Amino acid sequence: MSKKAIPALAWFIPLLPIALASAIYFGELQSSSFLFINRFTQPLPDTAWAWLTFLGNGWGIFALSFPLLLLAPRIFSAGILGGVISAIASTILKNIYDLPRPAGLLEEGSFHRIGEPLLYKAFPSGHTLTAFAIASALYFSCSKDKRAHLLMLFVIASLVGLSRNAVGAHWLTDVLAGAGVGMWCGMLGAHLAAYIPDGQLKPQSMWNRFIAIGGLVSIYAHYTQVMDLELNLPLQYASIAIVSITLIFFIKAQTGNSQEKAE
Repeated sequence: MSKKAIPALAWFIPLLPIALASAIYFGELQSSSFLFINRFTQPLPDTAWAWLTFLGNGWGIFALSFPLLLLAPRIFSAGILGGVISAIASTILKNIYDLPRPAGLLEEGSFHRIGEPLLYKAFPSGHTLTAFAIASALYFSCSKDKRAHLLMLFVIASLVGLSRNAVGAHWLTDVLAGAGVGMWCGMLGAHLAAYIPDGQLKPQSMWNRFIAIGGLVSIYAHYTQVMDLELNLPLQYASIAIVSITLIFFIKAQTGNSQEKAE
């Protein structure tokens, strides 16, 4: 992949959702936009929105995409780098603004909520930021002629953002800002991944072995923690299985290489 594979115009696209978020906030449409979406999404079962939220959880999306460690290591590396950058950006922005969430301002019972009430550090939506970072990283780390079918990743990321309104955790402005910042993080992750040497993308490389250790940490996290909501427990068990199976093939690749050297 060319190291200049990200069009210059693409870096300006994230300004659109951020501008819309500003218009909603300063236009005093914060509460009304949230309540409209929150009520609009209620017909779908809580499990559907909980599972979509899981796709914005860092550990969750890491586990579900873990087979890319063997199938497309550069693309997976771009996703990891984009995810790390998004986590840093989310933490910094949340600490700077520390704005109240819907449950911190609206009356109890005035909107639909799934899970325990979250009160502070609303801006931006970390799950949306992560989802768009991963989507952008995977999209822009692919060659230009293979990107068309990956546009669906942005649809999924948008549904993750919508789920944050549906579960009552974030304002629409948090989601829009998260989408914009997330795209920047993902593009930066894809840009950095382009500089990883090809030798470090082989199963026997130190970089991939380091990622494999991250897979073990992921298994522990999914086994010992509840990822956002208890409705996500089936996805957590599925994630453990996906990572475990991938690690078996990863270890097998290490053994195979050792045998080839011995011969």
